[in-house]
Amino acid sequence: MLTDAILEDDRWQPIGLEQLSERAAVATLLHLNVAVDAHEIVVMGCNDSRIAALNQDFRDKPTATNVLSWPYEDLSSEESGGTPLLPEAEELGDIAISFETCEKEARDQGKPLTDHVTHLLVHGVLHLLGYDHIRDADATVMEQLEVEILGKLGLPDPYRGYEGPNGL
Repeated sequence: MLTDAILEDDRWQPIGLEQLSERAAVATLLHLNVAVDAHEIVVMGCNDSRIAALNQDFRDKPTATNVLSWPYEDLSSEESGGTPLLPEAEELGDIAISFETCEKEARDQGKPLTDHVTHLLVHGVLHLLGYDHIRDADATVMEQLEVEILGKLGLPDPYRGYEGPNGL
């Protein structure tokens, strides 16, 4: 398995965070032609209190957020909009994802929680692989990759609005 999911909050169990993590991570690595069996990712399913503490500790932001990631190595491109380096380390890094924030965002956006969580996990894995959204050109590249990967998983473009059974 590519991912090791640690559930600090039992509310992640019914939506299958372990399976969603593996599916999102495998799809992301395959899309980028990165060897799936050569790497590992830890995903922690937590709550708002825990992710707010992590956000404070690592980013000096004392608020809850949906997802955080800690890459094992810096693979980012120095060129705006450039392609990151390929990972050499077995460990790609760690991802934390908060149940309450994800649930609220999914509800507010009118999309199934599993779709939103899958998007955020793809987003987190892309961060581990050196993609970011600070510079405009990098954000464009990252968002396009997210749309392509989610499309391969049969999910709609998260930036265009969700049109599904609970959608807009």
